[in-house]
Amino acid sequence: MKYILLFFTVLGFAQQTQFVDFKSVSAQLKINANEKSVSGLVDYEFEVLKPVDTIKIDARNMEFSKVEINQKQAVFINTGKQLQIIDHFQKGENQLTFEYSVKPKQALYFVNIENAEVQIWTQGQGRYTSNWFPSFDDVNEKLIFNLGILYNKDYQVLSNGILKEKTENSNQFHWQYQMKKPMSSYLLMLAIGKFDKKEFRSKSKIPLEYYLEPKDKNCFEPTYRYSKRIFDFLEKEIGVKYPWEINRQIPVRDFLYAGMENTTTTLFATRHVVDSIGFEDRNYTNVDAHELAHHWFGDLITAESSTHHWLQEGFATYYALLAEKEIYGEDYFYSKLYDTAQQLKFASRTDTIPVLNAKASSLTFYEKGAWVLFVLHESIGDKAFKKAVKSYLKKYAYQTVNTWNFFDEIKKTSDFDLEKFQKTWLETTAFDTPTANALLSKNKAIQDRLEIDKLKKTPLAEKQDYFLKILNSDAYHAVKVSVIDQIESEKHEAKKTLLIAALKTNNTKVRQAVAENLSTIPEDFRTEYESLLEDKSYQTQEIALYFLWKNFPERRTEYLYKTNTWIGFNDYNLRTLWLSLALSTTNYSNDPEVLVSELIAFSSTKYEATTRQNALEKLIAFKIINDQVLSNLVNATTHHMWQFSKFGREMIRFLLKNSEMRASFERILPNLNPDEQFQLNRLLTE
Repeated sequence: MKYILLFFTVLGFAQQTQFVDFKSVSAQLKINANEKSVSGLVDYEFEVLKPVDTIKIDARNMEFSKVEINQKQAVFINTGKQLQIIDHFQKGENQLTFEYSVKPKQALYFVNIENAEVQIWTQGQGRYTSNWFPSFDDVNEKLIFNLGILYNKDYQVLSNGILKEKTENSNQFHWQYQMKKPMSSYLLMLAIGKFDKKEFRSKSKIPLEYYLEPKDKNCFEPTYRYSKRIFDFLEKEIGVKYPWEINRQIPVRDFLYAGMENTTTTLFATRHVVDSIGFEDRNYTNVDAHELAHHWFGDLITAESSTHHWLQEGFATYYALLAEKEIYGEDYFYSKLYDTAQQLKFASRTDTIPVLNAKASSLTFYEKGAWVLFVLHESIGDKAFKKAVKSYLKKYAYQTVNTWNFFDEIKKTSDFDLEKFQKTWLETTAFDTPTANALLSKNKAIQDRLEIDKLKKTPLAEKQDYFLKILNSDAYHAVKVSVIDQIESEKHEAKKTLLIAALKTNNTKVRQAVAENLSTIPEDFRTEYESLLEDKSYQTQEIALYFLWKNFPERRTEYLYKTNTWIGFNDYNLRTLWLSLALSTTNYSNDPEVLVSELIAFSSTKYEATTRQNALEKLIAFKIINDQVLSNLVNATTHHMWQFSKFGREMIRFLLKNSEMRASFERILPNLNPDEQFQLNRLLTE
């Protein structure tokens, strides 16, 4: 008992990092996809900085055995959240080894694919890696990770660092990865799947590896269209060489977010795997640049606490914008900043949490953080800004940082009033619109948008000629879209000339704005609107098909026949819409059951969550509901993607308001698996 008391008396007043410095960890892991479990042998090297009686490693719901300190049996406590090693530790180097096993409740995900295939991947952002690997929830504890993984030889296994060795062992391969520099535990990763790979080298000779599933091989060029260019640009713009030995990018199914900047290896959502048409609406460029920028701002230097989280997200957002500026031009860059300025201005009316606060919103950390850097960059000049950033990165490489560390480097290159700046941009929630507009107005496209904004209350007749001039000019497309947005509520006859002019621009984004803003389509505009079905944009086609089908019942069969081969994005957005419209069109199909089966199949576990949600939304909206649909909806509530499980719960709550639907849910309850029964019972008894 005395050891436990000493633990609380010593470590209760200070972070462990003041007493113990973990240097490196090597581990040999086995992944069991059938049991959804991990087991392994772990070897930690650490230095005791001050005498201490207990050291701890975060480890959630794990089992441990053969725990040894310096090859001698150790006294340890497994709290269910931590592995605590108890001894009279004195200054010096030590080795900790143990075996462990776990069935992770989160952070390591097993995604089933057709034909018994599986994808396995991790997401450790925050404090989650300790769910699958004994590690450190504290970002201030940085160490060198080296993982070896044994898995079925039909799969590729990827982890942080360089692949040092790959050896065959029976029907398995052993993959040994090695890192040379330290990082925080939340950046540790695994990805296991069947992928094709293409290899390149950056201008600085860094190996670049880009992955795709074999079925998506035709999407390689549009998906990774600008990846190498982004890498080369960021190295040059930041002024500090990429700090790791390799860069990989891997799309994985049902990923929780757009992307994650695991050190050396970005994982990203498959929604960004696109063909040349899909590129117009949801390309990977911004996510690619954002996650890559994090390899400097987040991976190389890490915010010491959530209070300074903007140092990661603000920097990554800003440098991603700079990369897009390089690719798409200044009008794009300033238009994006203008759009986020509008969001921030509106949000500041109700958002009372500033940037320098651990509870700030994502909009604040990301977008206002980027604005902080844009204003600072413009205020002190390009040379001073780049010099400060370069010094900041080099001085604190492989360490944790706070806002004042960054500002100290700014002070060395400029006499800018940082105290006033900090109060205005980091410590208050108001958005400094006058300063923002002054900076944005350097760009002609923004000058035009600001002029258009001033005309919101002006009668259409008085501004129509000006709007027509804009639409017929070579103005940036966002300027023209702002015209369409402003006239949305006007009567059709008054704005028809402007809509026709907008369609004649032949710009995908401008034409899409027309599709979105015209839910009621007059007969005299039908032919013009029908041309939207030909646009090279799956998003525009989806909007146009639905509104045409809704507005012209007598032409539904014609529209359905014309679009019956459409598939859309990799979430089948066009196919699921087409099926729901076909099933809702009287006498369209001679065999509606075939269509029903296909649409219901899209809502099953065979597909990713985005596809399933698309299908379920349409099945329920068009009242195509049977026991299989309800079962698939209940299954959604057990999914690891919180967005999809939340959708499932909310949709069930909505349906339970109907007594017949409640009876149907109660009828299928005994046929569900235990997890599904648990979720449905909770909803039935609310």
